[in-house]
Order: sequence, then C-alpha cells, then structure tokens
Amino acid sequence: MGTKTMKITIDHLSAGAARAEGITVIIDVFRAYSMESYAFYNGVERIYPVADMELAYAMKRREPSLLLAGERHGKMAEGFDFGNSPSAIEYHDLHGKRMIHTTSAGTQGIRAAVNAQVILLGALVNARATAAYIESLGIDRVSLVCMGNENVRPAEEDIVCAAYIQALLNDEPFDKAAAVAKLRHSAGLRFFHPEDQSFAPERDFYLCTLFDRFPFALRVERDEDGRDYTRRIDEGDGFAISCPTRQS
Repeated sequence: MGTKTMKITIDHLSAGAARAEGITVIIDVFRAYSMESYAFYNGVERIYPVADMELAYAMKRREPSLLLAGERHGKMAEGFDFGNSPSAIEYHDLHGKRMIHTTSAGTQGIRAAVNAQVILLGALVNARATAAYIESLGIDRVSLVCMGNENVRPAEEDIVCAAYIQALLNDEPFDKAAAVAKLRHSAGLRFFHPEDQSFAPERDFYLCTLFDRFPFALRVERDEDGRDYTRRIDEGDGFAISCPTRQS
C-alpha cells in the first residue's frame, strides 16, 4: 500500500466526525465495530446503526424479526438480543438476519459525519481491508475519526487503530505486537475485572485486538426508506488486500 498524495487526518468524537470530509472512517475498537465485523463474519445480512435508543426500540417494534444489539455505559440494554460484545455472538449463526445496533460511541459518529463523502467503519480486526478499500476508491481526502470512550474522551485503542490505518496508507512500519501488549495493560484493563465479566468479558479483548482478522470492509449506505445501514464489502469487490510487508 501507499498513496503519498492522500491527505489523512485523525480526529476524535462526534465533533471530529462533524469535521470529517472525504472518506471518513468511524473507528470504535472496544467494541462496536469489532462486534459488527464478527456479526458479518457470522453471516448477518445487514446492520442498521442507530444513534438513538428510542429509535432502536421503535424499529424493533415495527420489525420484530430484526435483532437488537448494543449498549449504554457498556451494558446491554433491556429487551436487547445482544450487547456490544464480540464474544457473545462469536458462535451464533446469523445468516439471513438483520440487526439494529446502537452504542454510546461508535454509532453516534455515523450520525455526526454529515460532510463525509463515504463512511466506513473501522476496527483493528478489519483495518488492513479498510485501508485497501480506501485506496481502491481513489479519493485523496481521508478522515480517521476515533469515537473514544462513550463519545466523551479519546480512547487509546481507537488512536492505535487510526495510526495503523494511516501507516498502511503511507506504507510505513507499525509494531502490532507492541500495540496489543500496551493496550492489555492500559485501555484493555477494563476486560480483566472479575466483577465486569458479565458485560465486558476478557475474551472480548483478544477478539478485538486480532489485527486484520477479516478480509472485508464495512461501508454505510442508505436504504430505500432513508435509513443508514452497514454492508460488508469483500476483497475482490473492487479491491485487493496486499500482503503484509513492512508491518511487524
């Protein structure tokens, strides 16, 4: 990879999403877009990212077949089918299913990104595919938006992801092992508290830090009813993922 003429910026939270232009990658590693990546891997057909909790409930009432997933303050809300945990859906067959997803941080960024030309959803598990898809689009403005902790303060894991995507696009080295080791003893500590295992299980840390686990990007589109939805774009659908070279 490496497109030297790209203008790449890294910004934060909904305010950063509102400033974003060009290809905008809304990043939420712990755990929104890691969870969505695992859901698509398990066959989910479409995900509707929703910022407002009441809208999510209303959509579920109108279409009971839709799965309802997400969190507030890290915990699964009442009446939801799933929380925001990759490990909770890791072994679920989701083929043919559609899902509503609402979170404190990640889905808020989509709503805020009103000036984006293209919206992609990023996490460590699909970062290389996201970078490859960005290059295939031929747009020279890229905004990497880190949604942080509850859309209130920047989060280290999202900054790591943005830095990695930027390194891929610039064909620069990046030490993935060191990044995971640092996260394990800093931002990732939340997944190792015994009292929180019911909603922030240890396995989520490992699932969320598997760099480049999936060979697909996630792109937000608009359906016939004007609703945002996320779809999976696989390698071969107009882009190819280069083999790792300088990334360690």
